[in-house]
Amino acid sequence: MYYAIMSEDIENSLLKRKSARPAHLDRLNKLADQDRLMLAGPHPAVDRPDPGKDGFSGSLVIAEFDSLEQARAWADADPYVAAGVYQKVTVKPFKRVL
Repeated sequence: MYYAIMSEDIENSLLKRKSARPAHLDRLNKLADQDRLMLAGPHPAVDRPDPGKDGFSGSLVIAEFDSLEQARAWADADPYVAAGVYQKVTVKPFKRVL
């Protein structure tokens, strides 16, 4: 089943994001290589594709896992969590319609 992992950044997270980004992307690429990643990306903090120094307000990952517990464990092990980028992470089942 698919799960939506919705994360909210702390204020001024950009420097922490930059330092943890390679490891974060590596994990996402592994899901993609396993054909389990539907989509992933950050939410710009401002209404522009490239927010520059304004950074990001959070992230969304939709990926396939065997269970909600497995999805939560994957989310908890995100390098952005370890780096203190996220203040909140919510994991919910996701049903693709279109």
